[in-house]
Amino acid sequence: MTDDRNTSHTARAWFITGASQGLGRALAVAALDRGDRVAATARRAEAVADLVDRYPGKAIALELDVREESAAHRTVEQACAAFGRIDVVANIAGYGLFGAVEEATDAQARAIFDTNVFGPLNVLRATLPVLRAQRSGHVLQGSSLYGQSAHPGVGLLAASKYALEGLSDALAAELAPLDIKLTLIEPGYMSTGFLSHLVFAEPAADYDATVRAVRSALGELAPEAFIEPARAAAAVFAAVDAKQPPLRLALGRAAEDGLRAALTARLRELDAWADVTRGVDAAPRS
Repeated sequence: MTDDRNTSHTARAWFITGASQGLGRALAVAALDRGDRVAATARRAEAVADLVDRYPGKAIALELDVREESAAHRTVEQACAAFGRIDVVANIAGYGLFGAVEEATDAQARAIFDTNVFGPLNVLRATLPVLRAQRSGHVLQGSSLYGQSAHPGVGLLAASKYALEGLSDALAAELAPLDIKLTLIEPGYMSTGFLSHLVFAEPAADYDATVRAVRSALGELAPEAFIEPARAAAAVFAAVDAKQPPLRLALGRAAEDGLRAALTARLRELDAWADVTRGVDAAPRS
């Protein structure tokens, strides 16, 4: 990493979803500790109300279900009324679904996309007009190591994160000429009860050797495999403070190892099938 970080800090105004726990909470606290202002949102405003008491005049607590587009517009208007601007949009709200792809019900599949894909999209539709008018800002998209890799049991979770990363790749290029930055945050396993926050699909015995084996392995992860939200937030701030922030920021060794393995395997396969790949191109005209 080139050290292109700004050494001075100008107070920013943040709009954070999923601020009641995990990385969203850690980002809110870290930002407020730095003297920034934060619109902390959660599905229940009381879940973030303590931040208003701890940081009077700096934090506001807003109720937001990211699945509701009208609610996203309403809370963004409230944040702008309080702060006059938004400098960082942190799309962190989301959840995981564990189970074989076949096992997930239609309702479960649609629900995870409603929160993990359409939720961030609702927030983007509400906040991007503000950032475009300012010709400045930074969008943080809460992805995970499953945004570029997958293993048995996380198919629907990975599908939602792959979708988020795809739209974010395009969005980053669309926003760059407007001096608006975008960074995908790809953490590994957070030390906030990773498995306890998952929704589980109804199991089928045929997947015991794959999906259930992975679930058991995840339950036996060593403590050092997990990352503390506060440390993750500090890493995110390094990206936010950078003059040239990364498009993707992996957090933790588990994320780095998983992403390296997935990307290396993808390149190896591309090389192995290169002749077939190129063979479909039109023959050069004589």
